[in-house]
Amino acid sequence: MFVSARSDYALRAMLAVAAAGGGGDRVGELVKASTLAEVQDIPLSFLQGILLDLRRAGLLHSHRGADGGYVLTRPPDEITVGDVLRAVGGSLTTVRGLPAERVSYHGVAAGLTDVWLAVHGAIATVVDSTTLANLLTHAPSPVGTDAPLS
Repeated sequence: MFVSARSDYALRAMLAVAAAGGGGDRVGELVKASTLAEVQDIPLSFLQGILLDLRRAGLLHSHRGADGGYVLTRPPDEITVGDVLRAVGGSLTTVRGLPAERVSYHGVAAGLTDVWLAVHGAIATVVDSTTLANLLTHAPSPVGTDAPLS
């Protein structure tokens, strides 16, 4: 798995919006794109495209106007790292630019397909069980990995 700047920025932006307290039924503070860019040190023009992808994926809601900004569409404990990664990057694991499930081999290399699918499954297990709320509280994901989240 390669974590692009786009994926990293998307997660940082989502965490900043979640930390502002908004999401789902809770009314929180709307966070402006310019504030997210400044606080997370993300180029604003790059961030605006990321926010658009997150909004199209149904993870953020935007409010227009002088008092506008972004808020989560669901509570932070219902949005996973996997949701964010897929919204901005598509497949979690790629092999030569193809999703792992679309790669095939023949002959002596045939076993590689199973390896790439297992890698994809392991990554999906971690990112789909780690929520924004886990990251905000530095709590380990339910997967039980020993790797620190901070």
